[in-house]
Amino acid sequence: MVGIEFDWEIKPLVDDFARDVDDAVRRMMVDLKPDEVEKLLRLRDRLLRLHSLNMVKINHSIMELVCAKHLIQRGFDVEIEHLLNGVSCDIYASKGYGTHIVEVETGFVPPENALDPTTYLRARIASKITRYSRYSDKFSLGAPQYYVMQIPHIFSRPPRMRGEEEIAEVKRLCDLYYRNPPVTLGEVRNARIHSLYIVDVDSLKVSEMGLEDYLERAALWSV
Repeated sequence: MVGIEFDWEIKPLVDDFARDVDDAVRRMMVDLKPDEVEKLLRLRDRLLRLHSLNMVKINHSIMELVCAKHLIQRGFDVEIEHLLNGVSCDIYASKGYGTHIVEVETGFVPPENALDPTTYLRARIASKITRYSRYSDKFSLGAPQYYVMQIPHIFSRPPRMRGEEEIAEVKRLCDLYYRNPPVTLGEVRNARIHSLYIVDVDSLKVSEMGLEDYLERAALWSV
């Protein structure tokens, strides 16, 4: 961006959340075009507003911004914490007539699930895929490099190749923690995931990976 100047500047803030977000935004602006910078700044402002309402946390928010930048550079209009059919999805992106949802996962386990973290996270991932993927043309999960998501293999096959028992098994898994409302067998049958976003927060970059490749690597990482 040599020779390009912006009117926007960050005012001194004492809030840790705002300081960290602004530091990340400064670093991400370096290789963006002016219109892309404006898109990123709008997302920054929305996160600060949500934080003032105690609705977002810093680790998750920084990952959202990194994924958002990745999409912005590919020509998408991006919204963060977008209300969708009564629930909020992390990232909703649109380009022309195409839409893309990205759900960001940090691997956080609440204290009440300290004794069943693996089951909880597996159910969380399955629920996210099942609930959100039907609302967009493309659905992705984003996670940091150090978190290996436990994605049920059923989602690597098309609906016609999913057995009734394994569909019911995923529903039972989701129902352990998510019953308001519960997922349906039809939602499990038709849910799909197109790619994984591997987020390197230190360098503020994203690597996109296909589901089959991710599952193969996850199997090795889990050994």
